[in-house]
Amino acid sequence: MQYKVISADCHIDLIWLPPDLFTSNATSDMEARMPYVTGSSRGPLWVSKNGANFGLQNGMGSAGREYVPGEIHRSDRMAEQGLYEDGKKGIRRLTDPDLRVKDQDLDGIQAEVLYGILGATERLQDPPAAAQMTRIYNDWLTSFCAAHPDRFAGIASISDHDLDEAVREIYRVAKGGVLRGVEIPLRTEMKPLFDEMWQPVWRAAQECGLPIHFHTIGGKKPDFESMPPLPRRQSFAVFITGFQLKMADKLMEILYGGILEAYPKLQVVIGESGIGWIPYFLEHMDLEWEDQFRDLTLTMKPSECWRRQCFATYQSDPVGLRLLDVLGKDNVMWDSDFPHPDGVWPDSQEFIARETGALSDELRKKVICDNAARLYRFTG
Repeated sequence: MQYKVISADCHIDLIWLPPDLFTSNATSDMEARMPYVTGSSRGPLWVSKNGANFGLQNGMGSAGREYVPGEIHRSDRMAEQGLYEDGKKGIRRLTDPDLRVKDQDLDGIQAEVLYGILGATERLQDPPAAAQMTRIYNDWLTSFCAAHPDRFAGIASISDHDLDEAVREIYRVAKGGVLRGVEIPLRTEMKPLFDEMWQPVWRAAQECGLPIHFHTIGGKKPDFESMPPLPRRQSFAVFITGFQLKMADKLMEILYGGILEAYPKLQVVIGESGIGWIPYFLEHMDLEWEDQFRDLTLTMKPSECWRRQCFATYQSDPVGLRLLDVLGKDNVMWDSDFPHPDGVWPDSQEFIARETGALSDELRKKVICDNAARLYRFTG
């Protein structure tokens, strides 16, 4: 495979998976607690018996929203390619590996990194069932990626409710040899990453050589439904626009927590975080560390740990691309965010050409291809 463009953040959403995936693969004592598809006035709906709602089958984005023409421009562009209409017909283009490859060919993408079932473990609100759900998903993802290993780098999902189980899953996934990273699902309420409870996870990931991933979910959503129409839209605009900045807390927890110094071979990726805000935080962390936090377990500047072991992905961030001297030329990876409604598919080439035009050929190739190829072992 000749790689020219690799998307370092794409998605497999639960609502596009085979409708009986979890119930047919669960143990007998867990079958009734798994997500499944049922009828509704809006169409087939992914739910669980304890009241979780995962969204419309083959719907839009990780929440399975209904596609409404004219509401989101990027979704309209995806709809023009027949993505949602095919979904309504039961053609799962996103979870059929051969069809998925065709959609990536349409966008000029030779390989993609696959985050999966984003937010599903928190929605399920059933920790033991969530652990089994992620194992079932990881097995499905292994088979999916094995169909085209030169095109797909799957990221295993683990539940953070039972870290002993999470560690076992990391070793199990690593033994399988197909998936190329592990995602710790972010929740609006979770212990900080410098908490001692996380140490076995960092140790296992380093031993297995699997990069740890965090994917932005934004902060806690306001109660939009209780607001009048205009304040609701204003509040939603604030929430969406500031979505990626919530990753700053996780980045600071990792760097101030000394995790990367304790585990110098551990690699960490913050997905769909954007990059333009990161240089400010790196420089400000360095300043604060030197000024008043020398008592932390750090011997290097936070920015030095970042450049040695961290990566961030973006789909459109022209400001961030002007700051690669601070970010590090080896630490940034472009992504299309396919198939989410703020992604740039099927117009990736247009975005890349417009936003990387001022970069040297060598630097452009690093950002849109080589950095991801190296981290996820795409060779060709």
